Amino acid sequence: MTSRVTTHILDASTGAPAVGVGVVLARASGGAVVAEAGGPIIARGRTDAEGRLAIGPDDLPPDTYTLTFRTGEYFAELGVETFYPHVAVTFTIPAGEPRHHHVPLLLSPFAYSTYRGS
Repeated sequence: MTSRVTTHILDASTGAPAVGVGVVLARASGGAVVAEAGGPIIARGRTDAEGRLAIGPDDLPPDTYTLTFRTGEYFAELGVETFYPHVAVTFTIPAGEPRHHHVPLLLSPFAYSTYRGS
């Protein structure tokens, strides 16, 4: 089985997948992002050679979650200055929705965008 949450990161500055980006999945508290140091982390991982990652368990209860992408570390490894040390995307898994949730990220050193994928 695959994870309930997946992501795909494309580095728009190179036109290639963002390989080795650290990603943390955590439960958000009351709709606000919980600081990673004291927050309830569910899973951690790194994007593969295609910039993809399936993260977390096969089943997540309905709730609000945050994916934190470690973009500063990624760009530092490339020797590229960036404005964003991390990107946090908070989303809700509604009750009664059994399908997986795909959260793609289009990334560059000074901009990013995301959307609900399929």
